[in-house]
Amino acid sequence: MAKQDSSSRDEALLRLSFDAARKAMERGNHPFGAILVDAHGKVLMEAGNAFMPSHDGTAHAERLLCSEASIAYDETKLKTFTLYSSAEPCAMCAGAIYWVGIGRLVYGLGEQRLKMITGNHPENPTLDLPCRDVFAAGQKSIEVVGPLLEDEAAAQHERFWARPH
Repeated sequence: MAKQDSSSRDEALLRLSFDAARKAMERGNHPFGAILVDAHGKVLMEAGNAFMPSHDGTAHAERLLCSEASIAYDETKLKTFTLYSSAEPCAMCAGAIYWVGIGRLVYGLGEQRLKMITGNHPENPTLDLPCRDVFAAGQKSIEVVGPLLEDEAAAQHERFWARPH
């Protein structure tokens, strides 16, 4: 029963990261979003992709959220938090999650499926390096759940990357 409750909570919170991705897209950015949640399920922060207007290739939602979280919270708290991401964090963002010390990650769209959707789009040269592999190379334990609600997560990307940029 607890697993069912946890799964339902994860799905509801993950959908908030999809909403953050939608907001980023409405601001003219790529459809990636992330939220940070405490151990009780309270949303603490939200970030969306911020590639535009400066074309900052490092302005991924997860990396931006990690930078903000590392300033606001100490690692003792961060290891009890969950980062919900609309898509699997890339190697850079997984590294940020690792270095900041967030203890749990739940993501929607997997990196391999994202790569199938975006192809070789110059604004998203997807790395085929699963976040689990990045975390496994480190010394901290990070729980990973995903892909979850992948078709729902993929829908935003299919619409976005199909249009001219």
